Amino acid sequence: MDEKQTIAALAALAQSTRIQTFRLLVEREPEGVPAGELARLIGVPQNTMSAHLSTLANAGLVKGERQSRSIIYRADLERFRAVALYLLKDCCGGNASLCAPLIADLTPCCPPKEVART
Repeated sequence: MDEKQTIAALAALAQSTRIQTFRLLVEREPEGVPAGELARLIGVPQNTMSAHLSTLANAGLVKGERQSRSIIYRADLERFRAVALYLLKDCCGGNASLCAPLIADLTPCCPPKEVART
């Protein structure tokens, strides 16, 4: 991940319909959601949703897979992870104790397992 790719991803998310769409796709992982269903759930016309999905896909945040007559969209969580890691690289100048609250906030649903010490 480089600065240009990170800027493209953040720019793609910097719009209400696109961030709602991305969040919905994250919620629906790994099944994905057909494009028409996304438009209905978000409450926008299908052609508008198509333009938003194109922007998100060009930024690498979503992927579409044709299934029969539909295109099923999924969030590209690996790409999103790369964006977050790019932003957090060298977090707090390498001082792990300063990063601890941020890391705790990023893992509320699935805290890391403690490693048994021997």
